[in-house]
Amino acid sequence: MQLSDQAAPGVESSPPPDHQSIRHQVPANVEAGASMLSVSERLYNLDLAPAKIEGRRWTAYSIFTLWANDVHSLGNYGFALGLFALGLGGWQILLALGIGAAFLFVLLTFSGFMGHKTGVPFPVMSRISFGVRGAQIPALIRGGVAVVWFGIQTYLASLVLRVLLIALFPGLQNIDNNSILGLSTLGWLTFAALWVVQTYIVQHGMDMIRKYEAFAGPVILITMLSLAIWTVTKAGGSIAWSTDHQLQGGAMWREIFAGGALWVSVYATFVLNFCDFTRGSKSRKSIIKGNFWGIPINTLFFGVIVVAMAGGQFKIDGTVIGSPADIVKAVPNTFLLVIASLALLLLTVAVNLMANFVAPIYALTNLFPKKLNFARAGLISAVIGFVILPWNLYNNPNVIVYFLGGLGALLGPLFGVIIIDYWLLRHSKIDVPALYTEDPTGCYYYKNGINPRAIAAFIPAAALSLLIAFLPALNSVSSFSWFFGAGIAALVYYVIGDRSAAFEDVSGEPIAVESVH
Repeated sequence: MQLSDQAAPGVESSPPPDHQSIRHQVPANVEAGASMLSVSERLYNLDLAPAKIEGRRWTAYSIFTLWANDVHSLGNYGFALGLFALGLGGWQILLALGIGAAFLFVLLTFSGFMGHKTGVPFPVMSRISFGVRGAQIPALIRGGVAVVWFGIQTYLASLVLRVLLIALFPGLQNIDNNSILGLSTLGWLTFAALWVVQTYIVQHGMDMIRKYEAFAGPVILITMLSLAIWTVTKAGGSIAWSTDHQLQGGAMWREIFAGGALWVSVYATFVLNFCDFTRGSKSRKSIIKGNFWGIPINTLFFGVIVVAMAGGQFKIDGTVIGSPADIVKAVPNTFLLVIASLALLLLTVAVNLMANFVAPIYALTNLFPKKLNFARAGLISAVIGFVILPWNLYNNPNVIVYFLGGLGALLGPLFGVIIIDYWLLRHSKIDVPALYTEDPTGCYYYKNGINPRAIAAFIPAAALSLLIAFLPALNSVSSFSWFFGAGIAALVYYVIGDRSAAFEDVSGEPIAVESVH
């Protein structure tokens, strides 16, 4: 990330001793108006500061390519192909994905507007509802989920790279049979290589991530479409529209709506911290346009590819594939196999960067704003993702179910509190400079920096979400856990939220910094 040579406007500060320390420079005091309170060095640095409106770089195309990469992740293909295996046919899969995409378009658009208006990242956005200190709770939950998945996704990408290298250089099979802390020598080399590539990209900041996504998006779309066409051609130009045990009646409709609900749950993380990206968006129109083409349209395109791949392969040999990687392995031409494998690696890195790297970076920066910047927090996040030996976690079902499942169950309640507070109670009137003060008179200081009303709404909704996630007796509604959690938290907070305060709309421009996000 490029470092700014200027402190926030209206800030008196001594020149930093070196270029790198500029990133950590904190304003001693802001005197840009009567509403401005002292800015705390424990709440502000140049990564957490609001982004200036002028110079923002995220266009509709930037947002579209973000979704072009993430929607087509291997995990999403595994989920959608699973619907085919469950007994849903082609049109039922498209309907399920369409229902989920419609919800997501609305949720992500309103979430994106929050980032565009305030220009702040998710940990700072959370201060509005949870308080300047209480915001650590949602930031760390979101970041904790992401950093573990960063390591796991890097490991899964390394499996693709191992297969590719062995196909090109069969002799490498000799170093893929041993085990060092649960991973072969080739496994360590491929994991380390992908870890270095992703860490290098992040060291150059959000703008480098934006450029990478813009490059990867079209490549992924073309690759997946090509794989679908190749499969249908191999199947003789037609596909099987369902398996031999297609669901009917009530069971069919339940799986359709459950599939749509799970598609929303897949993006439970993004609906929380989408502001990390849209804080750099040029306009509301760019968010709407990028989301429209990137979510409903792109999701239906994704659904068509899923149906073509699943139906084509089922017609060929009666099997249901679990991932596009299964089709890639069957490509007879070595050159095409290499190209397709490289595209899958490009995709996995793209998804990992935006879905699992950005959130922990901002969470750590928010935790230690005097010590960390985007690049340093990125390096720490990467190291955590490495030292947890994610391949061992991935191979332990208890970790996935109880740790990641438990944290994931908390995302809906967090969203319910934040979205209701912002839109229905405050009517989007935000005093942005007050998000950076620990002055007890500040409107987001609440009680010792924590909003007890937000905690009171969060706890019962979180408890229910955890019960739904873990109790076998509630398994029938587990697909809808995100909606239960978000809905209950939103309802409780709407009832107990403070309506007596006079909400003010104060721009963050006086303490904003040049957008490098």
